[in-house]
Amino acid sequence: MILPRVAVTAVALSTLLACSSVPRIVKEYRIDVQQGNVLTQEMVAQLRPGLSRDQVRFILGTPLLMDMFHASRWDYFYSLQKGRSGEIETRRLSVFFDAEGKLTRVSGDVAAAEPGVAEFVADARNREIDLGSLPDDGSAVMPPPDEKGFFGRMMETVGF
Repeated sequence: MILPRVAVTAVALSTLLACSSVPRIVKEYRIDVQQGNVLTQEMVAQLRPGLSRDQVRFILGTPLLMDMFHASRWDYFYSLQKGRSGEIETRRLSVFFDAEGKLTRVSGDVAAAEPGVAEFVADARNREIDLGSLPDDGSAVMPPPDEKGFFGRMMETVGF
């Protein structure tokens, strides 16, 4: 009679212990979740006033939102959630066209190269870029190249 009680108690305790939390010594791998259109500074720097809708689509890709109530506006959105830290990075860019379907202005948090500006403003949020002030020949100031990391410097030292 005592053996079944002990067996039932042992099974109940093992079941309860299986549901308890386990200390995380080794964490599971979490992937980076990327959604939307990847927007780089080089892509935005290629935008010029007067580009057609097809040319803008070729440079930036298909817009995430083409609102039927605002047919002259395309919205691009990018979100990246880091798996390791859970940190979320977002970018938003809106492109505006005139009645003929030509690009007139760009608004968002992706900076563009402007003539006479020596360095890029990386943290410019929600600023509007007047594309009419950019030269048509594409001679706008480009951003400085990114500083090379450890492996980039090592590869350069080796000769690659």
